[in-house]
Amino acid sequence: MSNGKMHADEVDIDEELVGRLVAVQFPQWGGLAVTNVPSAGTDNAMYRLGEDMAVRLPRIPDSVGQIGRENRWLPHLAPHLPLDVPAPLGQGVPGEGFDFPWSVYRWLEGENLFDEPLRDLRDAAVDLGQFLTALRRIDTADAPMSFRGGPVSTRDEGVRAAIRDLDTVDREAATAAWEETLRLPQWEDAPVWLHGDLLPGNLLARQVRLSAVIDFGCVGVGDPACDTMAAWTLLSAETRDLFREAAEVDDATWARGRGWALAFGLTAEHYYRVTNPVLASVAHRAVSEVLLDLKCD
Repeated sequence: MSNGKMHADEVDIDEELVGRLVAVQFPQWGGLAVTNVPSAGTDNAMYRLGEDMAVRLPRIPDSVGQIGRENRWLPHLAPHLPLDVPAPLGQGVPGEGFDFPWSVYRWLEGENLFDEPLRDLRDAAVDLGQFLTALRRIDTADAPMSFRGGPVSTRDEGVRAAIRDLDTVDREAATAAWEETLRLPQWEDAPVWLHGDLLPGNLLARQVRLSAVIDFGCVGVGDPACDTMAAWTLLSAETRDLFREAAEVDDATWARGRGWALAFGLTAEHYYRVTNPVLASVAHRAVSEVLLDLKCD
């Protein structure tokens, strides 16, 4: 795409539009400055509103449902979690030439772990594992299914296309790893809460300590394996065991999580290698770490 967008159906969003939406629908905040927040996010755009708030708007039709999902479920999850999560302050409706719902949240201070990586990941590995343990224990009554809550085998077509097309991957090793993933036993217990998108850009740190988890657009229930992707998208070989112990993950779930990291890595690098090099680099790292991990087993 020559227009600099990541998706063919991506809509136009800018500071002027966000300012109009806020002024009309939340006039109490209408005089506050609106500032674009650059990120590698693919589904939503984010703007800072004043000093203490953020506005989040869908980029594409497929991500529209994320706004209502976050507004409905974040207040339910937040009191039970050991790290900060976004707090919805108001949900906007289509208007001013923007056809999707949107939302205002409390601003969370911190640097995301892609832009400002932590030098020592040991504390982050434990803190993130404990976050997942707490998340899984929350009541799931009426909860929606997560985007990544089902079997990783549903990504088979995209994974094979990526292996075929990418010149940056060891095709033989990736194919063998994927075939091994497809043979793994599946989750048979009751579905549990998942974040669904634990990438470095969705984790914030303050004073060299993990402080918040953001972007709950994929939140829902299902197989907890996908949330262990952080072991390969973020953590090092030396800190994965700390994360696994804190997350209380069994062997089969850990193996499926590694398969999720492989699937995410291959398909995301394939799709975003031109339009979102930041995310593509995270994806490439995930594949490299998975293949190295399997080689060392």
